[in-house]
Amino acid sequence: MSDQMLILVALAGIFLLLFLVIKTKLHAFVALLLVSLIVGIAAGMPLDEVVASIQSGMGGTLGFVAVVVGLGAMFGRMLEVSGGAERLAQTMIKKFGQDKAQWGLGITGFLVAIPVFFDVGFIILVPIVYGLAKKTGKSLLYYGIPLLAGLAVTHSFIPPTPGPIAVADLLGADLGWVILFGFLAGIPSMIIAGPVFAKYISKKIHVVVPEYMNVEEKEYDKDLPSFALVASLIFIPLVLILLNTVSGVLLDEGNTIRSILTFLGHPFVALTIATLMTFTFLGTKRGYSRQDVADIATKSLEPAGIIILVTGAGGVFKQVLIDSGVGQVLGDMMAGSPLPPLVLAFLIATVVRVAQGSATVSMVTAAGLMSPLIATLGLEGPILGLMVIAIAAGATVFSHVNDSGFWLVNRYFGLDVKDTLKTWTVMETLIGFVGFGVAVILSFFVA
Repeated sequence: MSDQMLILVALAGIFLLLFLVIKTKLHAFVALLLVSLIVGIAAGMPLDEVVASIQSGMGGTLGFVAVVVGLGAMFGRMLEVSGGAERLAQTMIKKFGQDKAQWGLGITGFLVAIPVFFDVGFIILVPIVYGLAKKTGKSLLYYGIPLLAGLAVTHSFIPPTPGPIAVADLLGADLGWVILFGFLAGIPSMIIAGPVFAKYISKKIHVVVPEYMNVEEKEYDKDLPSFALVASLIFIPLVLILLNTVSGVLLDEGNTIRSILTFLGHPFVALTIATLMTFTFLGTKRGYSRQDVADIATKSLEPAGIIILVTGAGGVFKQVLIDSGVGQVLGDMMAGSPLPPLVLAFLIATVVRVAQGSATVSMVTAAGLMSPLIATLGLEGPILGLMVIAIAAGATVFSHVNDSGFWLVNRYFGLDVKDTLKTWTVMETLIGFVGFGVAVILSFFVA
């Protein structure tokens, strides 16, 4: 089949995927599998090879993603149930004082969303925002936007949240680089889209606690876990993974210390250690029975399962593109594009994000399309970590009415659609563009 026909097959596959997800409301997992089948057949692959590619793509992706996302979900659920998120918020607000509480909330959101899913972290912490708004008479946005920005930044940029994990696996990026660049891109994104933007927008739009929420300020149990314990548990896996990456750069292969750090810093080992410590220090040592801890861990896998399957289907799409020869042609075409790879990755993720709303689907689609370019250009090392950030940034911008996060904020803050666009959508777009800008700047130093 000619290169032109293969390109048409790829483009038709992408449009079909968007049509199935947007118009027919077909679940993203099924849509990705169906499109992968159709693309493989249309590209002229033998039928048995199409099935083999699907099996290979699913297995290759889930072999890594299922373990990391599953452990991360258990870790986060334990932090949620034990009151660890509330402890972080309380301590940060005390530290910054009521006048600068928005900075404390931004940092709290940033830390909480490392192990806890975005929507869960928001629902747990929004009563604190309500309480501060009632006490001070300030717009709900003054405190709410920084919290949302902190949660959204980490959810998009820093593993072990599912999005960057999925993209890193599909691109073959080292998680240590992704974590490092995620922090470097995430901190300025949180500051600009959080406290800075909140100060401006809260003067334009005054929002009070919606009557229908009727949430009384939460009285927290005095026996919450300590701030030091919670912060330590969050940072343990991140530090171990970073040490693995740093040791690979600084120490020679075969060095004993490097071998130990490589083992301890593998995401499987680092997250297993952190999860077991969480089960112990936030679970059994705080009065939960072993059965309670097991039940909490089991419950945590319900939302994680959907993300794992969608990511696996993204791996299938990538594998079919590669095995059918479409990927090679796409890679050659993109390599000939005047646009740098990071810009291309950002734009693809942005287009898919705006079209269908789901950040996860836009991330795995963009990563699947960009993976052939990596092989064509021979990209490796830190630049792949920056490509993960570029894709995550593109999958964050321009959140609107087809995104579930849009309606979550709309409901909890009592906003109309117009004001949700002026607040949540602008905040998400600031995060995406600032994060992408940092990634581009860093690319000049690591290329």
